[in-house]
Amino acid sequence: MSKLVSELVRIGTLQTSRTVDAFSEIGRIEFVPEEFVAQADADVALPIGYGQTISQPSTVALMFELLDPQEGHKILDVGVGSGWTTALFAYIVGENGKVIGIERKEALKKIGEYNVDKFKYIKDGRVQIFLGDGSLGYPSEAPFDRILVSAVAEEIPEELKKQLKVGGKMVIPVRNSLVFLEKKSEEEFSEEKYPGFSFVPLITS
Repeated sequence: MSKLVSELVRIGTLQTSRTVDAFSEIGRIEFVPEEFVAQADADVALPIGYGQTISQPSTVALMFELLDPQEGHKILDVGVGSGWTTALFAYIVGENGKVIGIERKEALKKIGEYNVDKFKYIKDGRVQIFLGDGSLGYPSEAPFDRILVSAVAEEIPEELKKQLKVGGKMVIPVRNSLVFLEKKSEEEFSEEKYPGFSFVPLITS
């Protein structure tokens, strides 16, 4: 277990055993540009090029603890970037699960695919990454057990709400808050807000 993961566990940000294992096995160092390798274990967001960042580890840990992904889940990861959250999900869902990633920038899609497949997750079919507008989700693979959006939106896209299973959970930054949604029925959602977060914008068509 790295010093960073140990600290996230110590302060209670990381709690769930399978999520702790994922953070331990899927090192952030594999997803940062070469010039930032020395800072990979720092609890800060880092540039990954093309105006995008890899999120602060403690923020990612909070999002994963809220989502509580499980083995066998189908997960939509919007804003793949360099692929860290996608690979973390792939570890957690296991061989019987699936992760669909959406990335708006073609260069980052290629980087994300390369990084994720360091762990053979694309080769074994566990992960597929598509180029597109993340606010539209990926209808042909819906419904999803979990949806993570790693870019800030002005409001929660209706398409993503539609593509979430009843009983499913979504985390999305809206303005300056992290929003946690749970789908209670086709029309009813519970919602919790966690203020004080900053993300790059969600790029739409």
